[in-house]
Order: sequence, then structure tokens, then C-alpha cells
Amino acid sequence: MKRLTTKEREIMELYWQHGPMFVKELLEYYDEPRPHFNTLSTTVRILEKKGFLDHKQYGTSYQYFPTITEKEYGRSSLTGIIKDYFNDSYMSAVSAFVKEEKISVDELRELIEKIEASED
Repeated sequence: MKRLTTKEREIMELYWQHGPMFVKELLEYYDEPRPHFNTLSTTVRILEKKGFLDHKQYGTSYQYFPTITEKEYGRSSLTGIIKDYFNDSYMSAVSAFVKEEKISVDELRELIEKIEASED
């Protein structure tokens, strides 16, 4: 799955929070100065080409909706990061967090206990 740019992520978060919308409805969630309608519309169409959004047609208007959940995107992003930066090794990723003290050994033990408990 492709990664989202900052602007694309901003738009997707609005769709994930509010559900199906026309571009004019999406525009209402922006503070002033709002992006131009055509700019927003172009980005929405790019998101559709990338497979993040789809649409239903109502006359000459399109109502867009997400094709994946935020959780699904997060999961695929994490998988991509581990593949790209940790040679597809979750062990290397966790080890890096421990080495950089982003997670303590005690927290790691607690995580292992939770995983083991969920396997029962």
C-alpha cells in the first residue's frame, strides 16, 4: 500500500472521522483560509487513484468514501517501515526501541506477557 503525504493524510483523517462526503462538505471542515475547492478535489481524486477512496455518483456530483480503515492503514504503514528500515525483522525493530530507550525492558516483558495471554 502506498504511503500518504501530509495533505493526503489530513483529508483521509476527515473521511475516517466523518464518513462519506462530497468535496464541498469536506471543505467545510477546514479553518480559514480554506484550500481552494479545485485543489481539494484534485487531491481527493489522487486518493481515489491510490485506492484510499472510492465514490458513488449522484447526478453530476461524487460522494467519496474511504476504502480502508485508519487501523488498516496504520498496520500496513508499520509493516512497510519494518520492511524498509529493519530488513523485514520485527525483532530488529523492537531491539532498536529497547536500545534507544523508547521502551524499557520491563515494558517489553509486560508486552510479552500480554501477547502470551492472548494466545491462550
